[in-house]
Amino acid sequence: MATALTGENVQETWSALVQDVRTAVLLTLRNGRPFGSHVPYVFGSDWTRAYLHLSRLALHTQHLLADPRMSLFIAEPDGPEKNPLALRRINLQGEAAILSPDAPSYREIREHYLARFPQAEMMFGFGDFALWELRLEDAHFVLGFGQAFVSSSTTPARWIHQKVERPSALKA
Repeated sequence: MATALTGENVQETWSALVQDVRTAVLLTLRNGRPFGSHVPYVFGSDWTRAYLHLSRLALHTQHLLADPRMSLFIAEPDGPEKNPLALRRINLQGEAAILSPDAPSYREIREHYLARFPQAEMMFGFGDFALWELRLEDAHFVLGFGQAFVSSSTTPARWIHQKVERPSALKA
């Protein structure tokens, strides 16, 4: 049985995961069905805001322009020595919007993005690229067996252990 984690431990583990893993799967809606794309990202001060630099030519951007609902999925890389069912992973849901270059936070977010992805600097000069702000409302964070936590944007630093009720036929 895994050791119970405190909210502070969960917060530290979340921070380590998103620091180590630089790309995520962005899930958008295409004809009412999930569509996944691999994207680099940066977070704001907590998990409730993430930022992507996307081309208007990409399918996922077209999907967001039609329907801003999205999910961002980040997972620890697999490896031969790891149990793939116990990998750390987080699923975040919310809506996306283009961040205007006139927004007060634009310059700071652009610098933060370029600090993590300096090779993207040239693309900031391309007219079809824009910074997108993901306004995330819900988080589901799995740290391994029996260690799943949920959080809400109203209390982003509060992680609540997800308890799963077993059907009565399965209870011992």
